[in-house]
Amino acid sequence: MEKDFNEFKEIIKGKRVGVVGIGVSNIPLIRFLVDLQAVVTAFDKKSYSMLGNVATDFEKIGVKLVLGEDYLNDLTGFDVLFKTPSMRIDNPAFLKAKQEGTYITSEMEEFIKYCPAKIYGVTGSDGKTTTTTIIYNILKAEGYKTWVGGNIGIPLFANIEEISKDDKVVLELSSFQLMTMNVSTDVAIVTNLSPNHLDIHKNIEEYIDAKKNIFKYQSDGDLVILNKDNALTYDLRKEAMGKVKYFSVRDKLEDGAYFQNNKLFSMNNVVCNLEEIKLKGMHNVQNLLTAFCATQDDASITSMREVATTFIGVPHRGEFVREVDGVKYYNDSIASTPTRTIASLKAFEKPVILIAGGYDKKIPFEPLAEEAYKNIKILILVGATKNKIKEVFERILKEKNISLEIILAENFNKAILTAKAVAKSGDIVTLSPACASFDMFQNFEARGNKYKEIVMALQ
Repeated sequence: MEKDFNEFKEIIKGKRVGVVGIGVSNIPLIRFLVDLQAVVTAFDKKSYSMLGNVATDFEKIGVKLVLGEDYLNDLTGFDVLFKTPSMRIDNPAFLKAKQEGTYITSEMEEFIKYCPAKIYGVTGSDGKTTTTTIIYNILKAEGYKTWVGGNIGIPLFANIEEISKDDKVVLELSSFQLMTMNVSTDVAIVTNLSPNHLDIHKNIEEYIDAKKNIFKYQSDGDLVILNKDNALTYDLRKEAMGKVKYFSVRDKLEDGAYFQNNKLFSMNNVVCNLEEIKLKGMHNVQNLLTAFCATQDDASITSMREVATTFIGVPHRGEFVREVDGVKYYNDSIASTPTRTIASLKAFEKPVILIAGGYDKKIPFEPLAEEAYKNIKILILVGATKNKIKEVFERILKEKNISLEIILAENFNKAILTAKAVAKSGDIVTLSPACASFDMFQNFEARGNKYKEIVMALQ
């Protein structure tokens, strides 16, 4: 179906449009809507002084601002409302607006609806960013003009008129972005599923239902890529609308991507040997296989091989920082779930000194203790969840009659200094928190950067 952005321009012109949340993706959106001659009001919890130049610039171009704690008091009287991804659609303010007949959407929904290029959407509990980046690099290596967006890259909706139908677009999509979607990407990729974001989602069922929207509205000519080794993901095949392809590190697959005899295969062709890839760990082998599977129709084995053998990873994902006194320090700040931390720890060839803990996403820590105790030499805990994780580990280790040194750190800085104090030459120290960062930091990048800054300053 031909997508015509002129249709959106006609719809939005002169309309009363509210944008809820003045954040990274909505700032260019607000400017774009003004350019398209909409009458724009922007809402945010932050104060005028906190927004600084952004607020001043918006007022200059005629944007009305509703700011402060009570910013959601009244969302009525709008034709269209764009919501920020992390805000639930069942928020009373949105429900009231919806009853009035307001069309509620998001920057990402409208982008997918009107983007003329083929879109690859990547979701899952772990590995999204690395997989998205590998797909982007393979398509670029093949010679396509390629755009990357969603949770990473730049907000793309404001650039939609620069994107042609011959381009390729790769989007990393979170459960929050997908939760209200009624439109799907041409290629829908689910890396894996495990409990996540249960601080915002009502339960795991709601979380998985949100992820399903990535393929739920596809047509039969579209493609779904699923992880055959992950039961929750493999189960989605029963609901797929388009063609389904799988990747696996366990089974040989004729029509997908797989790992056997220390080789990575795509459509039964060898792409490369395990020792040729720069990324550590089987979770990264899975990320590469996912990307091969997703790009089989558009890219050559040569392009896949070029990326697989040269790609060194994305910052904050198993990133080597430096070696001090024979101790290697790694930054895996992206690991905000127990499953992610388990995969990260298994990538090392021996037990490590692990720094973990942070904001509580209400995810159980039992799997971390059950599966990863063998991979931990010393456990250093910090942040809001430190006592919760300690209790889980102590209970499970007692059941197994195993001892493990667990240290509680007062703050983030002390956690790293403690790791240096207990580490001996030949040890590995990794920050792989199994928790989100919001108790101490704005995001996982800020946490990872602080870790790197402290490690770089170690004497």
